Amino acid sequence: MHLEGSLSPSLLFSLAQRHSVSLPSPDEDPAFASPSALRDRYARFTSLDDFLRYYFIGMSALIHAEDFEALAWEYFVRAHADGVVHAEVFFDPQAHTSRGVRYETVVDGFVTACKKAEKELGMSTKLILCFLRHLPVSEAAFAFDIAKDDLTTGRLAGIGLDSSEKGFPPGAWKGIYDQAKDYNIKRTAHAGEEGPVEYIREALETLDIERIDHGLRLADDDTLMRDVARRKILVTLCPLSNVWLHCVNSVAELPIRTFLKEGVPFSLNSDDPAYFGGHYVLDNWCAVQEAFSLTVDEWKSIASTSIAGSWCEENRKNVMLSKLDDVVDAHKQVE
Repeated sequence: MHLEGSLSPSLLFSLAQRHSVSLPSPDEDPAFASPSALRDRYARFTSLDDFLRYYFIGMSALIHAEDFEALAWEYFVRAHADGVVHAEVFFDPQAHTSRGVRYETVVDGFVTACKKAEKELGMSTKLILCFLRHLPVSEAAFAFDIAKDDLTTGRLAGIGLDSSEKGFPPGAWKGIYDQAKDYNIKRTAHAGEEGPVEYIREALETLDIERIDHGLRLADDDTLMRDVARRKILVTLCPLSNVWLHCVNSVAELPIRTFLKEGVPFSLNSDDPAYFGGHYVLDNWCAVQEAFSLTVDEWKSIASTSIAGSWCEENRKNVMLSKLDDVVDAHKQVE
């Protein structure tokens, strides 16, 4: 889940007005006539790149640490209402430093919200720094150098690779990922969302990633899929996002059954909920249930592999697994 992707139209308009940030005029783009008009436009994305245009416009209203804190806190409260107890969230520092916002401003705001979520909501969190693949690799290397202390001390949990996928194969970032591995920094990357299954193989073999984000094209290569299952590499599926961005026509086309049959560990996530119909994590779980009619044991398997593949500490994993057992046992008693 991308924190910047939880920027609701109402918060965007509020921050833009507070900071005197000029959004596109309604004459230029009628979507910016009002928050509701913008929300309606979000329902008509034609592709990942069409979405990203609005995604980056929205970021222009994020300027002060308090803005980033408010953004993350709004998401954590909404996720908590869906029953989330642990959240591992992406953020895109390059999108902000390129606008003159200091890296420290971004991270300080997000970290403050994370601490507040732990204290007030009992929710554990991890921040994952992502590189924007449509920008030069040299800029990603600079971002990595700035963040290295936070990555090695655990203030940030790891690195990822996002933004436009087609035409940007992951191997170009090998040098950065090699450095991260040398520092024992955790690594993931978006692969196989709009791009081909070959991008997943390249990310695994060249970047040595420990998780695959999106990864729905993994089912296109039986050999690779079995290898991912054998290695217990988590795939972070985003069902409703894939529908809204026309990667699939419906949730029913996702390889949920295939992954369960082949033993591919996967989690279900919301991606950029403010831009994709306001669909948060529970909406994605419900959509999968409506499409596949999974059993309680299958849901337990999905939840437990999600926990196992998370980047939180072992004691926290054990707490969540115990809570999962309690929930499943309570459900079976009332069946």
